[in-house]
Amino acid sequence: MKVEEEATSAILNRLRRAQGQLAGVVAMIEAGRDCKDVVTQLAAVSRALDRAGFKIVASGMRQCLATADGEAPPMSEAELEKLFLALA
Repeated sequence: MKVEEEATSAILNRLRRAQGQLAGVVAMIEAGRDCKDVVTQLAAVSRALDRAGFKIVASGMRQCLATADGEAPPMSEAELEKLFLALA
């Protein structure tokens, strides 16, 4: 996958944060923590993943989905809209 170089760092940071938050959710469930606390943390994981996904789309999904040899046509507006809606 080719994402703009400067966006890659931000995306990876968001994904690592989500990974840590998800590990926290697992630990909370294993420890029998309150449902409200678990759901709050799970919502944070979801937001972190959404933000990473939107960043990927915003940084150039056309390049991400093009073939290596550049023969694939650019994505249509409808295809891009479908990708955005998949994250919504």
